[in-house]
Amino acid sequence: MITQIIFYTVLAIVMFSAAAYGIWKIKRLLTRPDLYGITREQVQERWKMIRRTSEEGIMGAKLALMEADNLLDSALKSMAMPGTTLGERLKVACYKYQKLRDVWWAHKLRNQLVHESSFQLSPRQAHKALDEFERALKVLNLL
Repeated sequence: MITQIIFYTVLAIVMFSAAAYGIWKIKRLLTRPDLYGITREQVQERWKMIRRTSEEGIMGAKLALMEADNLLDSALKSMAMPGTTLGERLKVACYKYQKLRDVWWAHKLRNQLVHESSFQLSPRQAHKALDEFERALKVLNLL
C-alpha cells in the first residue's frame, strides 16, 4: 500500500516536471523572433568563430569584440529593430528584452576600443564583454 503511494507520487512528480519542461520549450520556440536576411544557424556559426578568434591573443580578443558587436547589430537589424546604429537599435530592443541592458557595457567597451587610440583592452575585459554579448544573443533566443 505504501509502495503504491510512493510510486504514484514519484510518477506524478515526473509527469509534472515533463509537462513543465514541455511548456517551457514550446514557449521558447514560439517567442523566437522572426529573422530576415540571417538565420539562427548563421548566428551560431559566426558566434563559434568569434569565440575561436578571441583565443588568439590580445589582437584576437580585440577583433572578436568588434565582431561580436557587429553580430549583435546584424541580429537586431534582421529582427527589424528600428535605428541607424546599434546604440539606437539597443534602446528600442531594451523595451521588449529588458535583459539586453546588460550588454550596453560591452558595446561601450567596443566603442572605446575603436574610437580611442590610447585605450588598452585587458584580456579580462574582453572575456567579460564577450560573455555579455553571448548572454544578449541568448536573450534573443539566437544561441
